[in-house]
Formats: sequence, C-alpha cells, structure tokens
Amino acid sequence: MGDKIKKLTFTGLFTALAIIIPTIFKPFQIVIGPFSLTPASNLPVFLSMLISPTAAMAVGLGSTLGFLMSGTPIHIVARAAMHIIVGGVGAYLIKRGVSFTKMAVITAPLHALTEAAAVAILPGFDIKFILMTVALGTLVHHGIDAVLSGTLVKALSKAMKKDISKGMFNYNKVA
Repeated sequence: MGDKIKKLTFTGLFTALAIIIPTIFKPFQIVIGPFSLTPASNLPVFLSMLISPTAAMAVGLGSTLGFLMSGTPIHIVARAAMHIIVGGVGAYLIKRGVSFTKMAVITAPLHALTEAAAVAILPGFDIKFILMTVALGTLVHHGIDAVLSGTLVKALSKAMKKDISKGMFNYNKVA
C-alpha cells in the first residue's frame, strides 16, 4: 500500500476517533465553568501530528465536529476548534525535526492561550476566570494527553520496530 493511501487511512481513523471520543467519554467529562476535560480528546490530534500538518488540521476539524455533534455547549465546541491550529503547528514542528516531547512542550502554551481566547470572545465569562480555568486547565489536559500519546507512540514504535516519533512516514528502524 502506498504512503498516500496509508496517510489517508490513518487520517480517517484519527478523524473518526476525534469525532466519537466526545460522545463516548462524555460521562467522564469534567466541567468547571467554561473549562472541560474530556479524557483522551487530544489524543487523535497528537497522533495525527505524526502524519502531516494537513492531516492534523483535518483531525482538529473532526474534533470540533465531534464536540458539536455530542451536544456540548458552544464555548466547548469553540475550544475544540483550536485543535485545528494546535494540530497544524505541532505537525509542522515534527515535520521540521522537532521531537514529539519538545513539540508537546512548545504547543502547550499555544493550546492554552488559543482555547482561552476562543472562550474570551464569547459573552458570559469573566476574563480572570477564563485564564484561571481554561488556560490553566488546558495546560494540564494537554500535558496528560501528551504523556498518553507519547506512551502510545513509544509502544507502537516498539511493536512496529520503527521509530514513528518523528513522523509516521519518516521513521528509522528501532534496534
């Protein structure tokens, strides 16, 4: 199977996961004002960063659609839309040779600030409260899902005998 078909297949798989995770994990969602933590909701975006910026942005769009379809409030859908930006930037960094771990650290403040900004432009929330809950909460959520994603990438690399941490289609053999 050619790389283009593999990329499209993985992008479709990660997009499907990004769409269904908000519904499946809704019972476990933690909500504090405008902040919410849906377990593993960033995972498909993190994994798609290993394909390409376009793939990551498509999966971010899928995440937005998933939160919209699951009936979550508009401020949470707006925050999910920021996965498009964060995914694109993270994938670009990986494409430029930045390690998965460094990418996760670099994109954490971007993730927090874009999600806070998405809520700040909507009426009904105090900016101080947004910064304390959304920005800080997103940093924590980003970190948790980055660790989960990194662990999954290491396990997949070991199982596939290929280091996919620098891109699923730009890998080296693992000894």
